[in-house]
Amino acid sequence: MDVSITLLIISIFIGFFLGIISGLTPGIHVNNFALILLALTPVFLEMGFGPFYIAVIILSNSVTQTFVDIIPSIFLGAPEADTALAVLPGHQLLMEGRGPEAVRLSAIGSAGSVAASLLIAVPLGFFFMNLYSTIDAYIGWILVFIVVLMIATENGEVVEGQGSLAHLKFKGYAVLLFLLSGMLGLFAFENTDKMTPLLTFGEPSILLPLLSGLFGASMLVLALMTRSEVPPQQKNCRFTLPGKRIVRGILSGSAAGSIVAWLPGVSSAVGTIIARLLVREDKGEDSSKEFIIALSGANTANVIFSLIALYTIHRTRSGAMVAINELINIDEWDMSVIILLLAVIVYVSIISYYVTIYLGDRISGILSKIDYSKLCSSVLIFLTLMVVMFTGWFGLVIFLISTPVGMVSSFAKIRKTHAMGVILLPVILYFF
Repeated sequence: MDVSITLLIISIFIGFFLGIISGLTPGIHVNNFALILLALTPVFLEMGFGPFYIAVIILSNSVTQTFVDIIPSIFLGAPEADTALAVLPGHQLLMEGRGPEAVRLSAIGSAGSVAASLLIAVPLGFFFMNLYSTIDAYIGWILVFIVVLMIATENGEVVEGQGSLAHLKFKGYAVLLFLLSGMLGLFAFENTDKMTPLLTFGEPSILLPLLSGLFGASMLVLALMTRSEVPPQQKNCRFTLPGKRIVRGILSGSAAGSIVAWLPGVSSAVGTIIARLLVREDKGEDSSKEFIIALSGANTANVIFSLIALYTIHRTRSGAMVAINELINIDEWDMSVIILLLAVIVYVSIISYYVTIYLGDRISGILSKIDYSKLCSSVLIFLTLMVVMFTGWFGLVIFLISTPVGMVSSFAKIRKTHAMGVILLPVILYFF
């Protein structure tokens, strides 16, 4: 394939800058944005960009967004499905004046997962290619096992004198939250036709009100109830975490992202749940830091392995890969094409790493000068308006129901991971 270096570089930076915009804008999911870019193909063609370069734009955008989208999750409590579980540990660091540290942890997780994924891509590729049909047949049971593991490892908040069987109470709370969020998800997904968006921006997603309520608004309401204040953020904040835990977080995230890329019908949000299970919990804050690394690593690794899955088994696992598949005939791919696209991912990851840290430092500095109660109120209003604009009044009803459900984990002293039943339960029932 003849490739123009000039067009290639321009395409990379177009995708990179679009990824920054979409990553910093709550409510714009990477899959929706990829399909919007695909719809703009005629415009790009008129500008002289062939299908391959449009695919590079989409790929660069997807990679950049996996780096940058942690910022609104941490500083605004406005998560996407892929970053929802990072809200709580990231917010905890923010409230300790270490918001930039949370961003750095996320950036190192994403960047490290690129290197780790490239190292394990070949053996994992052969492994999943040979076992794909078996995995496909048992995907429902695999997800059930993940849920059982989630609940079985829930021990709640340790309080002296509460007895050796207290962990059963917290497991019961975990089951309750999983079922509550799961039934809410079932109701929402079965009634998506009731969404009447006032503004059409790609395909409307019922996940916007669900996740904004469960993981965003619930945290903001609690912050207002407790009159929380954001302390001054440390400048040039370096993270302190043993190298062993950094490496383990990167490997855990890479493994989780790779697994999800091969599982049919499973989103990258499930990859973050697997990453949560792979991180060992302890009483200190190191496990939360390691989890931020693992979660971000899972999201970025998922892009790489989705590309490899597209090349090896000709299956699309994300909106970005659907778009790339329509632009480039997979049957005409050779090793040079996949190597070039992987090189694009590496280059975009390097510049995204530094830009994410820079943006995190700048935004944290601005945030320190703003009254946090007013900021929380403003973000709540913004989330509400965004839900109405993109999903209509039905979306608003779902948002208002999901917000108190999301608060259950804080009052019950259990992990918020169980609220991902909103996605897991509908997917499990789909496979059964």
